[in-house]
Amino acid sequence: MELRPATPLHDDELSIVEPLCAVFRRKLKSEGLKYTPERAQVLDTIIRFDGLFEAERLLDEVRRSGFRVSKATVYRTLKLLQEAGIIQRVLSGDDQAHYQMVYGSRPNDLLVRVDTGEVLQIDVPELIAIRDRVCRQHGLEPRGHRLHVYAAPRS
Repeated sequence: MELRPATPLHDDELSIVEPLCAVFRRKLKSEGLKYTPERAQVLDTIIRFDGLFEAERLLDEVRRSGFRVSKATVYRTLKLLQEAGIIQRVLSGDDQAHYQMVYGSRPNDLLVRVDTGEVLQIDVPELIAIRDRVCRQHGLEPRGHRLHVYAAPRS
């Protein structure tokens, strides 16, 4: 699978750090878990990524920042962050799971080429308008959406 590599963002591009911490803390509290320094560092590292990332890359970055964290802690934290609606697992054709931040950002809709595995981020403003209209019709407020289009070259 060919991905746009996740790269660290600059501090001035971080605008949702506090709300994310609060959301994650609520999730952990509801599960009877603590907001540990390791979990905080995993979240902080994810916030600094731009684009798709893999768990192994996350683990490497957390360790590079000086934290001793196990692979199991990273995977458990990823699961909790998914359940909290902060990140989402990106479906792909290979066995490697990829993730992306979804909380507080524009939707990251994807076009996946099934022949090459290449993943492209796409912008579909019409979809956002449809999503918002459908939610309004049902008296709801949209919290996000996910669109993955799987495509192959024309025969």
